Amino acid sequence: MSENITSPKVYITIFLALMVLTVITILVAFQDLGPFNDIAALGIAITKASLVVLYFMHVRHSTPFTKVVVVSGFVWLAFLIALTLADYFTRGWIRPQIG
Repeated sequence: MSENITSPKVYITIFLALMVLTVITILVAFQDLGPFNDIAALGIAITKASLVVLYFMHVRHSTPFTKVVVVSGFVWLAFLIALTLADYFTRGWIRPQIG
């Protein structure tokens, strides 16, 4: 099995990108963007998670089956979050019977 050799320059670049994104996360946290605060924070977090998965977990150079497993994990996570949010947002539709 041949191993793909990633140069230290790539790792340093990804590390610096993660550090810049962390600083951006901190700066956005102190800004009042209204309803876009959560969207900005999630966008930055997804970008950072993608960089970690692709480069530090070596998914970028792995087999297609490994990529399918990683993508299916994220699809399952999105499915669970969607079901949780669907329950949360519909809680007020039915008024509880008191007495």
